[in-house]
Amino acid sequence: MSETLFAAAFAPIATELRELVPPNGVVDAHTHLGHDEDGRSLDLDTLLGALGEVADDAGACVFPLHDPERLPAYRTPNDRVLEWASESEGRLYPFCRLDPRDEPVAEAERCLARGAQGIKLHPRAQAFDFAEESIGAIFAVARDAGVPILIHAGRGMGRMDALAELALRFPEVPLILAHAAIADQGMFASTLAEHPGIYYDTSCFSAHDVLELFARVPAERIVYASDIPYGRPVTSLYLAMRVAAYAGLDLAEREMLAGGTVRGLVEQRPPAAVTAPRVGQTRAVSGRLLRVSGYVGNAFGAMAGGGPPADPARGLQHVALARAACRDPEPGEVGPALARIDEILAGVEQLIGEGGEVAPRVFALMIAAGAIAATEPVSAPA
Repeated sequence: MSETLFAAAFAPIATELRELVPPNGVVDAHTHLGHDEDGRSLDLDTLLGALGEVADDAGACVFPLHDPERLPAYRTPNDRVLEWASESEGRLYPFCRLDPRDEPVAEAERCLARGAQGIKLHPRAQAFDFAEESIGAIFAVARDAGVPILIHAGRGMGRMDALAELALRFPEVPLILAHAAIADQGMFASTLAEHPGIYYDTSCFSAHDVLELFARVPAERIVYASDIPYGRPVTSLYLAMRVAAYAGLDLAEREMLAGGTVRGLVEQRPPAAVTAPRVGQTRAVSGRLLRVSGYVGNAFGAMAGGGPPADPARGLQHVALARAACRDPEPGEVGPALARIDEILAGVEQLIGEGGEVAPRVFALMIAAGAIAATEPVSAPA
């Protein structure tokens, strides 16, 4: 029953996504395989199936989770990812994950020799600082091999100035800052504005964070990503494409955002020339949609913040407030958007009321509702 409820609630979102997404070439820049200490896991068939919800030929950059069997040096999880990628018929680009305090250079060289096409670093999970000497050695390996490094720059991080300083020491190394670099987005956008190879992935809940990326950095330096199993490729792509439409990207530019840019990175092609940011740093907003966006964000935080496992029922009071905001009798020009969001949130309430393991479906709908609230265009004040 929950699958039927979800399909009905998600159908209009899927229809809109088909109109926004480029016809081919989607590559998710941030996916995982294996097991994590937090209990999450993802196998090859499930990942390919999730990518298949986006497009039959959708691909991904992939690396290990924070695997309980990571000692020594992430060798076992890295070998698994390399093997799974070899079984994917070219759809997966394997990255090796490194622990800077456990033979990172030797492991990077070993994996690159076996076909790895990038490096993943997670400073929160591995609890390291970018001022440590071994990080520079990892950057040197990436520079010499011509491969990108994807770095966690999301929740759980403090100031990341040391990473920016390191990036400026190694301008030849392409960096993908994960999760829209929300840990220090403004600092990165300003400090690294002239760096030739800084990229930002869109794997975060809030469309406002991705919108601000388009106001601060070139569109040619932003790449679609989901962070599966923590996100969902189809929902994350919907968020990215809604923001891209708001920013006025044409079809060719959406193709680069959806996969062309990151594919060029891992295949070591020259980067595209950059253009000015596409979104104004001061934007017209609807107060009605802003209220809805705030309540949706509160609801998502309450749902996801109590686990693991997540408890979607914790967010119901915030969902109710969001729906109340949608019922405005004088909605103005955003009336159709409010009605769409209200229908989505009604589906959220139904799914939670049914009980069981509904968190992934609920989160997918919440992200879509938030994306609509943040990106519905409105008229500028007279």
